Amino acid sequence: MATVENFRLGEMLVSEGLLTPEQLKEALESQKKSGKRLGDTLVLLGFISEESIAAALSRQLGIPYITLANYEIDPDIIKTIPEETVRKYKIIPVDKTGKTLTVALSDPANIFILDELKLLTKCEIIPLISYDSDIQRAIEQYYKKNDAIEQVLKDMKDADMELVAEDKEIDLAAMKEQAEDAPVIKLVNAVLSQAIDDRASDIHIEPYEDTLRIRYRVDGSLIEGPSPNKKLHPAIVSRIKILSELDIAERRLPQDGRFKIKFDDRIVDLRVSVIPTVFGEKVVMRILDRSKLMLDLTKLGLEAEDMNQFETMIRKPYGMVLVSGPTGSGKTTTLYSALNTINSEDINIMTIEDPVEYQIKGINQVQAKPDIGLTFAAGLRSFLRQDPDVVLVGEIRDLETAEIAIKAALTGHLVFSTIHTNDAPSTVTRLTDMGVEPFLVTASLIMIVAQRLIRRVCPRCRELYIPPLDSLDALGVPMSARTEGIRFSRGLGCDYCKKTGYRGRVSIYEILIVNDEIRQAVIEGQSLITIKRLARENGMRTLRESGILKVIDGTTSVEEVLSATIADEKYIREE
Repeated sequence: MATVENFRLGEMLVSEGLLTPEQLKEALESQKKSGKRLGDTLVLLGFISEESIAAALSRQLGIPYITLANYEIDPDIIKTIPEETVRKYKIIPVDKTGKTLTVALSDPANIFILDELKLLTKCEIIPLISYDSDIQRAIEQYYKKNDAIEQVLKDMKDADMELVAEDKEIDLAAMKEQAEDAPVIKLVNAVLSQAIDDRASDIHIEPYEDTLRIRYRVDGSLIEGPSPNKKLHPAIVSRIKILSELDIAERRLPQDGRFKIKFDDRIVDLRVSVIPTVFGEKVVMRILDRSKLMLDLTKLGLEAEDMNQFETMIRKPYGMVLVSGPTGSGKTTTLYSALNTINSEDINIMTIEDPVEYQIKGINQVQAKPDIGLTFAAGLRSFLRQDPDVVLVGEIRDLETAEIAIKAALTGHLVFSTIHTNDAPSTVTRLTDMGVEPFLVTASLIMIVAQRLIRRVCPRCRELYIPPLDSLDALGVPMSARTEGIRFSRGLGCDYCKKTGYRGRVSIYEILIVNDEIRQAVIEGQSLITIKRLARENGMRTLRESGILKVIDGTTSVEEVLSATIADEKYIREE
């Protein structure tokens, strides 16, 4: 039902130019039917953003507006209101001074909520205005299941732990029974849930002589979690093996498997690797969350010039594009983004991967199975009889795969693949070291991309500072970026970033376009230094230089780029 307050809010939005009279009329009519608040209706209709509504309500009611994403809340303050209450009313406590509690909510006019909070907390309530999604993010951050593992371990009785004591003579039936024991299932579920909540890419379960350690790789760094009793180790491993359909009786040989779980209405894939160590089996689980897969080239971190070059090359009708970098450097995301960019109804794209990490609509993807003879080389050889336009080979590991990929590129196909080298220029010499003839390398290669992932400075604890001159010198920051008044960013460490000072990652790139000069140098057998020099003269930006740009624009810190890249005085600092 439309109220006087709704009309006032609507009129204010119209007067401020945030809404047209026609939009207000449509929203009021819709609001009468749905019974929702006018602000919610305007957002649902797409007429205005949540932030604008919250700011307008703040002006209308004279109640301060807060952006919770920019505010760090003390954990002791969070404890003043139970999780059940904050989720029920979509509120969150922000500050407490004596008997006065400040609370952020999206509907400060709701007297019932304020009275309920006053009775619950025995405090005077000061409301602040925020918007629903900002409040929901804060609730998930501060009330998320950080203590889930500790709670499961706390609930476990000593008897539960004794049931799964380390025993080399334990029989298969007993192992299955222990793995399906309710506390063990809860513990494994809590570990998986915690990892996905924290955006971890991997989970490490590591047995030592007297302890069991669980660590999560978040933004490239390992962070230690709560440690279960060592006696639980066999049951935890058996539970994971059952989920992965592995042999729980085999504890002497490495095993690999995978399974899927449903988490918050989305499917998450987990790749499992089990390997025996002197103190028991170590388990590493790689988390493949499809909802986090970003296939937009513009979001990868490429500079404008590099983006133009990259997109031009991936639209060539034939040739070979190689992406290099260590494991976990984002090569798969870059290649998938390239394929997604050129994917269309009139192009036949085929891939052979090990494993197929994500399924992309409209692309024919094949899982390599070396144990039955379906290697990269065998799959690629078969692809050429399938009338492909674009082919992706998971990795060039040997001469056979390299030669077939090159021949495919020379016979009118666009070939994408990865290779392990330290930088882009080294890829050329890596191929020749494999045994590929230099003239085949130069005839097929059109672009080489080297990349690394570096951590972003946490947006919530970011501060500007002036780094020591020796750090700037070590990184190679140009003098033009050190003018008076220019400062750099670093994270102080907060709950949002797990005290690391970083949250999320971005790629840095080194893009080498193989032109006639470089082709001639390779055919003549010129040194790697010469190839690097020619690439630099033709505009190649090094990984270090790409990182420096990210430092200058405040994306990352000096220390992060120093640790992620290697300086090569002979061609990085060349003027």
